[in-house]
Amino acid sequence: MKVVFMGTPDFAVPSLKALVEEGHTVSLVLTQPDRPKGRGKHEVFSPVKEAAVSLGIPVYQPQNLRGEEQEEKLKEEAPDVIAVAAFGQILPKNILELPKYGCVNVHASLLPKYRGASPIQWTILSGDKEGGVTIQRMAEGLDTGDILLQKSLTLDPEETAGSLFDKLSVLGAELLTETLTKLEDGSIRPEPQKEELATKTGKIDKNFGRLDWKKSGEELERFIRAMDPWPGSFTYLRGKILKVKKAAAVPYAGNEAPGTALSAGKNTFTVRTGDGALSLLLVQLEGKKLMDAGAFLRGTDVQPGEVLKSL
Repeated sequence: MKVVFMGTPDFAVPSLKALVEEGHTVSLVLTQPDRPKGRGKHEVFSPVKEAAVSLGIPVYQPQNLRGEEQEEKLKEEAPDVIAVAAFGQILPKNILELPKYGCVNVHASLLPKYRGASPIQWTILSGDKEGGVTIQRMAEGLDTGDILLQKSLTLDPEETAGSLFDKLSVLGAELLTETLTKLEDGSIRPEPQKEELATKTGKIDKNFGRLDWKKSGEELERFIRAMDPWPGSFTYLRGKILKVKKAAAVPYAGNEAPGTALSAGKNTFTVRTGDGALSLLLVQLEGKKLMDAGAFLRGTDVQPGEVLKSL
């Protein structure tokens, strides 16, 4: 097939490479404009642009896809299909209807579950036992298009957003190439989504990782994994940011206020939560390096009864 590919972050790179490896003609790659990054604010390529350049594929970086110029550019390419993976822009109706086989999207959840910007994080936050990828035929609504193919996987008990991201990016690439094969031979039967089962997820920003000690220990343990590696989970200890990289929920039935340090012994740092408690296993105090609970407590004298703050 002749394919135009749209994508921006690391998640999309395996899909682009898989299309090329499977022998599809990727004539053009669209990705977000270069963004300033770092202290010097130097403009950097997106991961997809880096991959496209290394593969020798032309790159187009429009601010949006709503102008005549953008439409004409894509008409000139005359793709059989437009393949999309975490592109970061809304595709207007005229673009959606342009290719013979339409626009297909690699979405990191088992739709209609977790539409929107953060399906991977919400899969973990919700305590799901499995996640997966959906290839959907794109429609004007947000992730509302017909399901073409789906594939699931079982989550590891210690799954983080980062580890699930990596797994689903590979799974999505495999499923995308399978979808194009089946579209071409006519063996796919699109399945409409059940709207009553849909959950919309929003964007996550850097402040989303604040720990709310009123939640249960189990909820907070999932939350920490869902915020790893970005934006990370944090609380405040004596006015300083304390990042929490890893924790475990533990049973507890006392009457202390949520956020109260229950034990701060040689190797244990346990905090009261809204239901049960949370044992902090890997932490990083502002200005310090990441360390296990034992090393942290040897350098910071936390006393039982001391309160960690959410604000």
